[in-house]
Amino acid sequence: MDAPPTDAAAASRPLLLFDGECGLCARSVRFVLAKERGPELRFAALQSDAGRAVLARHGLGEDLSTVVYVDAEDRVHLRSGAALRIAGKLRRPWSFARALLVVPAFLRDAVYRVVARYRMAIFGGAEACRLPRPGEAERFLA
Repeated sequence: MDAPPTDAAAASRPLLLFDGECGLCARSVRFVLAKERGPELRFAALQSDAGRAVLARHGLGEDLSTVVYVDAEDRVHLRSGAALRIAGKLRRPWSFARALLVVPAFLRDAVYRVVARYRMAIFGGAEACRLPRPGEAERFLA
């Protein structure tokens, strides 16, 4: 079994920030956990202390209307760019969605914004949080 990553190694792992109060977002995190190629991603709710600290560090304020992906090089990706880069971390066929990055961002983000606007009406709020499985808890930042 691999040793747990050091603090420096863990900090360089990609991070997905999600709306912890959104049903679609909670389902998306469960989907990513089930479909990712390996346990590479870390997760934090935008509303958490860790999430707010990352937003502040990158000058993003407290915008809770988008998914935020911070890659291993500490570059921030928002909206459709974040979602498609996260898709690239998943097993096939889901990883093929990353190819949509060739579509201009203004078109991708227009679709993203429509979904984001109606996500709470369609998917509701997050029900109860799923308890992490063994090996997952350390991947969630508080």
